[in-house]
Amino acid sequence: MSGGLRVQQDMEKEWETLRAWKERMGQELDRVVAFWMEHSHDQEHGGFFTCLGRDGQVYDNLKYVWLQGRQVWMYCRLYRKFQRFRRSELLDSAKAGGEFLLRYARVAPPDKKCAFVLTQSGLPVKVQRTIFSECFYTMAMNELWRVTGEERYQNEAVEMMDQIVHWVREDSSGLGRPQLPGAPAAESMAVPMMLLNLVEQLGEADEELAGKYAELGDWCAQRILQHVQRDGQAVLENVSEDGKELSGCLGRHQNPGHALEAGWFLLRHAFRKGNPELRAHVIEKFLLLSFHSGWDPEHGGLFYFQDADNLCPTQLEWDMKLWWPHSEAMIAFLMGYSDSGDPALLHLFYQVAEYTFRQFRDPEYGEWFGYLNREGKVALTIKGGPFKGCFHVPRCLAMCEEMLGALLSRLASAPAPAPTCSPPA
Repeated sequence: MSGGLRVQQDMEKEWETLRAWKERMGQELDRVVAFWMEHSHDQEHGGFFTCLGRDGQVYDNLKYVWLQGRQVWMYCRLYRKFQRFRRSELLDSAKAGGEFLLRYARVAPPDKKCAFVLTQSGLPVKVQRTIFSECFYTMAMNELWRVTGEERYQNEAVEMMDQIVHWVREDSSGLGRPQLPGAPAAESMAVPMMLLNLVEQLGEADEELAGKYAELGDWCAQRILQHVQRDGQAVLENVSEDGKELSGCLGRHQNPGHALEAGWFLLRHAFRKGNPELRAHVIEKFLLLSFHSGWDPEHGGLFYFQDADNLCPTQLEWDMKLWWPHSEAMIAFLMGYSDSGDPALLHLFYQVAEYTFRQFRDPEYGEWFGYLNREGKVALTIKGGPFKGCFHVPRCLAMCEEMLGALLSRLASAPAPAPTCSPPA
């Protein structure tokens, strides 16, 4: 067989594999969205139920602000990016969710602090002393502005973003978290990660805001990168405020899913900055290192938590397999391959995707199980709860469908390999 023919056959085989996965992602996305549209909408008060059993039955009507904002964002994103989701019922539901947030998310308006949990009718139940309810509120408002053009949503997004930045970089007292003398001055990777995501969200196709938050994006990237510790051999979830390793369980704590998610946030930042050196560093440390240390060699799947010294983690759920780290891994490896063309990253995407679709997907009722034990058996049959809503799964499926479509277009437009003569017998 000539070299050119072999290359052509390899390209055709890769095209077929990518096409099959794109189709699979799209079909699964349709099923997942249908599940949430059928079971989660509160027609009486607005917003969404997220505590859903396997078949979609509501088992608790509490509303979690993280998940309200995430679902509004997800619906708007699908409406904006996919022609088949440009349906009035999807947009109307997103707007109803957004209005619920505007009315009830903030605990004591005009103050910006948002609740963590609300009753079904919107009364505050619990407040967290973190920035994450406000972050997802911001994402929701910005996407609502993008699909409706209503400036009041964008005004909310920018005002809340500025408040979040003030809390993180200037004065955190408004979060209500006391400064106790024995508490270490630690920084979780989640904070700069989330801010970097917001920088991209608000700056998309908006030169003014992209310029406003450019320095913030660089600061976030630098803060995330300092979580690479031990001479580049570990990504730690928590470090000191000056970027040093902390002692004890807190310092040794690793979260492979967070590292992979931070990885694709950083890949997008590197692309925006035109920085191939950063991209290579991120692929090596946040994608490959985190995956190879976090993958369970015995049963497959990503551990939820790990200890950098291979001591037993103190979290009881450390060896469980959860839906969201696997969703982030699929995005990260497909994005890394799209940027670099490294076939090893594509093979890791296939490895994670096969495991995820086989273990988490529910072919009977739709959506994905969220919580498996180490062996990959379903530990909880719920489809939603205080932390799992309409976000990680559909975001992963939508992004992978888009990236696979772009890869197929690139392959289709690539020139055919030049024919070569076969060597003589």
